[in-house]
Amino acid sequence: MERPPLLPKGSTVNGHIDIHIEESPCELSVSQSQDSPDGEAGHRNGGRSCLSRGLCRTIRKPRENIVSVTDSENHLPLEWWKTGIAFIYALFNLVLTTVMITVVHERVPAKEIYPPLPDKFFDYVDRVTWAFSVTEVNGMVLVGLWFLQWLFLRYKAIVGRRFFFLMGTLYLYRCVTMYVTTLPVPGMHMTCAPKLYSDSQAKVQRILRLISGGGLSITGSHLMCGDFLYSGHTVMLTLTYLFIKEYSPRSVWWYHLVCWVLSVVGVICILLGHEHYSVDVVVAYFVTSRLFWWYHAMANEQAMQFSSNSYLRNTWWNPVFNFLEKNVQTQVPCTFCWPISWRPSCLKSKCKRYSIVQSIREE
Repeated sequence: MERPPLLPKGSTVNGHIDIHIEESPCELSVSQSQDSPDGEAGHRNGGRSCLSRGLCRTIRKPRENIVSVTDSENHLPLEWWKTGIAFIYALFNLVLTTVMITVVHERVPAKEIYPPLPDKFFDYVDRVTWAFSVTEVNGMVLVGLWFLQWLFLRYKAIVGRRFFFLMGTLYLYRCVTMYVTTLPVPGMHMTCAPKLYSDSQAKVQRILRLISGGGLSITGSHLMCGDFLYSGHTVMLTLTYLFIKEYSPRSVWWYHLVCWVLSVVGVICILLGHEHYSVDVVVAYFVTSRLFWWYHAMANEQAMQFSSNSYLRNTWWNPVFNFLEKNVQTQVPCTFCWPISWRPSCLKSKCKRYSIVQSIREE
């Protein structure tokens, strides 16, 4: 029987260790003697070969060569310090957003003088008082699910800094759009806190209150107006769903469906509650989804060593992208581990776009 070819030296399968057992000279002579066309010589050699085989198995110890270490250590370095920088970037932009909301609130025109702008959705659908609470509950559920899923990811450092960078950039964009154009309130039902004008101490207290309550209306921390274009709730509903789907196995379609329903219902309830104009929601979805897909397209192209001249490299945040993704030399697999172990044995599965080979080749 013909021996199957060995893998090239140094090859691994998704970071696994391949163990090759070398043949000894006596085994090679055995196989050669058995293939001899001479009948009598082959019979004599066959007898000796049986003895030789038994003797070789007794006195010879197989020599095992570990040909390489795990590729994940080299091609997917965790680099937690970069994740920490991305977290600080996201945190800074979230705080900046609360400051900008406080600034913009002072410029919102009175609804008695400037009534809400016409909106087609509001023309056909009356306001549902409890709808916005459903939005915020769905958002908290999706954030909780994503955080739990992230804890069990093997490469949580890489995925985490991607999430923090995208979230920080989206809220930075939101600061700009809120500041440059201040829209009137979208409904006469909205009650805005009184303006403080030059009372800096009271403004700081409002900022701290908004941060402590997570910027949610159900916590009673968000009493200011002006943060309409674009919707921050839509950003979080969309971004968490996209990350949940991207970094989970394709086989758990029911999980994706549940998260999709939570996201879509949350976005619709924003409009049912008349808390944002329709354009706020549309722009938020468009910016969030495109930024997510652009970033991951650039990451995949870099991992496959394609694109030195990609047009996506013209984004203003390309230097930051190069800093975060410089050492990520392959696509991030969908691998889950117990978070309490530093070097755990992991469960591999098929992600949305990445397939994982689940075998160890062994002689």
